[in-house]
Amino acid sequence: MSRNPVVNALGASAYILLVVSVMNFVTKPLRNKPDTFFAPVTVLFVLTLSVAVMAYLFFYQPLQYFIQGKKKEAVDLFVKTVGIFAIFTALVLILLFYRLI
Repeated sequence: MSRNPVVNALGASAYILLVVSVMNFVTKPLRNKPDTFFAPVTVLFVLTLSVAVMAYLFFYQPLQYFIQGKKKEAVDLFVKTVGIFAIFTALVLILLFYRLI
């Protein structure tokens, strides 16, 4: 993805917001209907897609560094990306805890 950990973490956050928004919009008319066989199938599809997207956002560039023999840069980028994403997650949890969102 990017060599900038902030961009990678923002990309992951944007992807999560997009998935939640689409799921919320698509399932609105189905709220009063019972689940069918396709409810868990859909969840597994979305989970698999999400794992692939997150793997790309978090691991692609560090893996490229690692393959090029730049192990320190690979670890630094991965740890910084995860750290910034953890900060974003903590901020969302704090906002939820104080009922600001």
